Amino acid sequence: MAQPLVGISTYLEDSVRWGVWDLPAAVLPAGYHRMVQHAGGIAALLPPDEPAAAARAVARLDALVVAGGPDVGPDRYGADRHPRTGPTHAARDSWELALIEAALTSGTPLLGVCRGMQLLNVALGGTLVQHLPDEVGHGGHSGPPGVFAQHLVKPVPGTRLADALPEAVSVPTYHHQAVQRLGRDLVPSAHAEDGTVEALELPAEAHPFALAVQWHPEAGADLRLLSALLAASR
Repeated sequence: MAQPLVGISTYLEDSVRWGVWDLPAAVLPAGYHRMVQHAGGIAALLPPDEPAAAARAVARLDALVVAGGPDVGPDRYGADRHPRTGPTHAARDSWELALIEAALTSGTPLLGVCRGMQLLNVALGGTLVQHLPDEVGHGGHSGPPGVFAQHLVKPVPGTRLADALPEAVSVPTYHHQAVQRLGRDLVPSAHAEDGTVEALELPAEAHPFALAVQWHPEAGADLRLLSALLAASR
C-alpha cells in the first residue's frame, strides 16, 4: 500500500542562521516530520501561503497535521488581548485556519497539535483561555522557557482518542493557553488532572477523523496518534 502523504504546517522566521547564511526561512521542529516518517508516512511541509491556496493544497494530501506555535490572535475569537498573550502571527493564523477549513470540508484526516488544537476550536466558533495559570495555577502545563513539562492526561472512554490511547498517559507539554468554550460539534476526549481539556475531536458522523491534542506527541516516542491518523488516511 502506498505511503500516505501527510502535510504539516510550518512557519516563517525573519532570521534563521545556518552555515554562512542568515535569511528568512520556513521552519519546523524536526520532531514533526520524523514522527510522520516513523509512523510510515511521507511528510510534506506547508509554509504559509495565501488562504485561497489551502483547499488546493489539502486536495493533494492524504492527511494534515497542524503544528504547534505562537498564540492565536484573540481577534479570531472576538476577545480582547490579555496582558500575557504573546506575539501573534496573522498570516499564519489565516493560512492554518484555511487549511483546517479545507480539511473539514473535504473530509481529509486532521491532527492538531497544541496551537493546532486551539485553532480547530476557534475555526468552529470556540474560544480560548488566554493565560491558563489564571485558571489553574502554574503547575504542570509548561516547563522553563524552551523545556517541555510532563503531566498525566486521561482519555474519555468511548472517544476516538481512547481508541488510540486507551489508558492514562504522561505526555510532553508546553502551553499557557487552552480551550475555553467548545466549538460547534466538538467533544472533549481527554483531560488533565486539573480539568483542562487536553484533546478535542469531531464525532464520526461529523468527520472521518478530526482529532487534536494539547500536548506535543512529536516531542515523545509514542506513535499511536500518528498511526491512527495514517490508518484513517488509508
